[in-house]
Amino acid sequence: MKLECFEVDILGHVAHVRLSRPEKRNSMVATFWDELPALVDGLDSDGKTRAIVISSTGPHFSSGMDVSVFTNGSTTQDPFASRQRAARFRGLVQRLQSSFSSLEQARVPVLAAIQGGCIGAGVDLVTACDMRYATADSYFTIYETNLAMTADVGTFPRICKLMPDGLVRELAYTGRALSANEARECGLVNKVYATHEEMVHAVLAIAQTIAEKAPLAVHGCKRMILHARDHTVADSLDYVALWNASFFQREDTVEAMNAAREKRAGDFTSLPEMPSGDQKFEIP
Repeated sequence: MKLECFEVDILGHVAHVRLSRPEKRNSMVATFWDELPALVDGLDSDGKTRAIVISSTGPHFSSGMDVSVFTNGSTTQDPFASRQRAARFRGLVQRLQSSFSSLEQARVPVLAAIQGGCIGAGVDLVTACDMRYATADSYFTIYETNLAMTADVGTFPRICKLMPDGLVRELAYTGRALSANEARECGLVNKVYATHEEMVHAVLAIAQTIAEKAPLAVHGCKRMILHARDHTVADSLDYVALWNASFFQREDTVEAMNAAREKRAGDFTSLPEMPSGDQKFEIP
């Protein structure tokens, strides 16, 4: 099955995923929400991918969710349909939420490279990634407030752990844009670059550095960081002890020391191949 909303390049152990609808400002149509989790699952499950970079095309990273997602064309006269509306809406939102949660649930780090506008659901997407990088002309908007809505696909549970509480509230209540420099100052993005080309080149280089590390160790770091975000210090200390009791690989540690001494790339244990979903897309 061919991807409609993304293009993918495999660069060694790094997967470069690009939003590929620049003529529509990379708005997130219904197909997007099916393709993203299936694509991430496929890359993560193959055991070969060690990092994923998500970038975009055109003047904007994403204009957010396309309104077509909320229209199903139904003309049913079912008298119970109006009573089911809330339950149907909740089910739709949970499906959309799970699409972005796939980025967090992936065993490998996901890096976002953002240019231009990152609006509405675009913010939901990038806050689910491990790291964010941006161009000088980029900006971030929790736009849902401007549409008399409350952002519900993942922004608040995650951005509140990434930025100062007061600033999150200001952005949410006013719907104003956060500039790239402000985003860097408050820690939402790691670094700001002058151009899109420079940013993508640099972020792919960071992903390549990650891919050169022991995959099981990087996987453990991601799990520990997410666990620490959502649990107490005591819980996280216990969890990391249990994790290393199960996953620590002495052979990889010896190999890392030998590789450093011999000034060569390490030959590390790969992540195991995992079963993936039924939906398959053409990946180079």
